[in-house]
Amino acid sequence: MVARRRCSFTMPDGHLCGAAPLVGGTFCQFHDPAKAHEVAESRRIGGLHRRREKAITEIYSLEGLDTVAGIRRLLDIAVTDALGLENSIARERILISVAAAAAKLIEPGKDEALTNSFGPAVGTKRRNGHDPSGFEDDPDPGELGP
Repeated sequence: MVARRRCSFTMPDGHLCGAAPLVGGTFCQFHDPAKAHEVAESRRIGGLHRRREKAITEIYSLEGLDTVAGIRRLLDIAVTDALGLENSIARERILISVAAAAAKLIEPGKDEALTNSFGPAVGTKRRNGHDPSGFEDDPDPGELGP
């Protein structure tokens, strides 16, 4: 059985770190004194990223992309930013892409509204079996034959 090497850094509670040490070293990436500057810089960049993400979310009122409203908000932001760019082919492509995405978001809404407004007239039955269209006695199209 091969013994697994572990980082030799002692935690404040007296336990060893437990992570695998760097090749040829006795400490892991986070506890090696020679890597302290790199680890500190990585932590700083990670903190900046989280703060930047939070600031952007608050500035743009972007709640996420899990709702149609969130996606529409992102498209609004993209259009606003694109319109501020210099006139170019890239700008036009952005605007066309945003318009296509917006059209896809609008289409289901129109179909849904149309379906809801004609629902009773197209024979949707309620749970009690009553057909609100008033055509309860009409045969099913499949029963009519050729």
